[in-house]
This record gives sequence, C-alpha cells and structure tokens, in this order.
Amino acid sequence: MIDISPAVANDWPAIWEIIRPIIREGETLAIARDADEAAARAYWMASDKSVFVARNATGTTVGSYNLRSNGIGLTAHVANAGYAVRTDQRGRGIAQSLCRHSSETARARGYRAMQFNMVVSTNERAVRLWQHMGFAIVGTLPGAFAHPTGDMWTPM
Repeated sequence: MIDISPAVANDWPAIWEIIRPIIREGETLAIARDADEAAARAYWMASDKSVFVARNATGTTVGSYNLRSNGIGLTAHVANAGYAVRTDQRGRGIAQSLCRHSSETARARGYRAMQFNMVVSTNERAVRLWQHMGFAIVGTLPGAFAHPTGDMWTPM
C-alpha cells in the first residue's frame, strides 16, 4: 500500500535521497548530473510546482512527483509532472501510483490535459508505463537529451 500526500519542508531530505542517485545517473531527469543539493531542491521544489511524496506501509518515503502548469495563458490548462522512485523500489508499481495520483490531482485542479515534455526513449519502463496509463507519443526530438554514454538519445 502506498500513501501519497503533499510534501512538507521536512520531506526534502527524503526526496533528495530519492532524486540524488537519479540525477547522478543522468539518464532521465534534465537537471545536470553534477547538480548540488541546493540546485536539485530549486529544480524539484520550485515555487510553481506542487510536490507530493509517496510512503509505503512502514512510512518510508519511496517516491515523489511534482505537478505544475506546462504553459501560461491559453495553455495554462495543460499540466506537467516529473516523477522519481527510490532506486531500490523500482518495479513495484510506485510510478504507476504516482502517475494515477498526479492525473487525478491535475483533473481536480482544473487541468484539461497533461503533457510530459521529456521522456527519454532509453527509459523504456517509463515509456511503457506512460503508454499504459493512456499517454501517447506525439513527437520525438533526436539528439535533444545528452545521455551520459555520450550518445544523444531521442526523447519520446
């Protein structure tokens, strides 16, 4: 069982422990691999984002997502979200729970659509999950993501 709730300031250390290895991997988040904690916090917890945490039955924080408008003005009704799951908790349905919660939260807040700006094509689990959750690939940008292997992978 996963409990998802709005993050509070005291949740930052657990969120940092989740996103730090993901940032260092450099394979999914757009933030620089050498970003320090302050830069990561500014990115994940930016004032235009609502941040949520997922806790398992023991109360351990196992994931987080942030939700924001993807645009302004006439596009402000489109939501955007970013997700992170503890590396040792992957494959347990946490990302699916986060996605479902973010979709429900977006709808409740009046968003009429959701768009993921950058899903790297080599992140095959995420691509499959987002498609399973009803999202469609609407375009690709060859060379847009500087993958740590040196290859420029195509975001989906």
